Amino acid sequence: MESHKIAVLVPCYNEALTIEKVVRDFKTYLPNADIYVYDNNSKDETIAIAKEAGAIVRQEKRQGKANVVFKMFREIDADLYIMIDGDDTYPVECVQEMVEQFIENNCDMLVGDRLSNNSYRKENKRAFHNFGNNLVRNLINVFFGSELKDILSGYRIFSKKFVKNYSSSIKGFELETDLSVYSLNYGLTIEEYSINYRDRPEGSVSKLNTFTDGFKVIKLFFNLVRLYKPLLFFGSVSIILFIIGIIFMIVPIREYFEYKYVYKVPTLIFSIMLTIVALLAFTTGLILDNISIIDKKNFKVRYNNTK
Repeated sequence: MESHKIAVLVPCYNEALTIEKVVRDFKTYLPNADIYVYDNNSKDETIAIAKEAGAIVRQEKRQGKANVVFKMFREIDADLYIMIDGDDTYPVECVQEMVEQFIENNCDMLVGDRLSNNSYRKENKRAFHNFGNNLVRNLINVFFGSELKDILSGYRIFSKKFVKNYSSSIKGFELETDLSVYSLNYGLTIEEYSINYRDRPEGSVSKLNTFTDGFKVIKLFFNLVRLYKPLLFFGSVSIILFIIGIIFMIVPIREYFEYKYVYKVPTLIFSIMLTIVALLAFTTGLILDNISIIDKKNFKVRYNNTK
């Protein structure tokens, strides 16, 4: 561990109440690590407190957690990167064991798992958050053939190769979902480490909106299925449209066989159009699937050549 240059990445927005403890905990448990706090337009004293605690403080003006993390990935050079929220909900005291597991197993990403030991369910008091975590986890595990236990954890360790190759167009709190699906799509090595999550201290306010951000995560999931599994996505759309087209076609066909004449011509035209669109959707899925296969091959070459 001593031979690795470690960077701790702490994206922050109005975390004056907790940021000092987070920084000082890392200075205690990882004294040789560089601790970076990137402020995202905080209205409180986050910047001053982080500097006083000994962190390297920088700013990102574009609002959104993902924007902050992208800038961190771009600007900071290290051998491994530890990302953690500045709200003191994740235990720093286990970070040495997490780093050791990460290095020993040559991981691309290691995730602090809050769900296996039920600590998140016990500590988190916000309605629907547990339901949302389980829903997203189950969807991703089913569609991407994985067995991940915690998709949305903000406590992660990344390799340099991961950080320097990761790209996305998201901006906000959908980041964790994107990181997980990105890793699964490109066949990167993901491991999990069970942690004891704790709720925010009194007076500290979550920036997450249960329904707005939850909807964004679900929307992102389907966009990622479309992007990474185009044949599945467009194939499903094709099947649905084809079935609807056949259903609408039944009446005109029955009329023709009974009366040798089609009275519901608009219905027949509509059904034919649906079946044509279904075939186009399936063809689109096939083309994009081949592009996706080529993209994965190119990614592996690029990833392996990253130093």
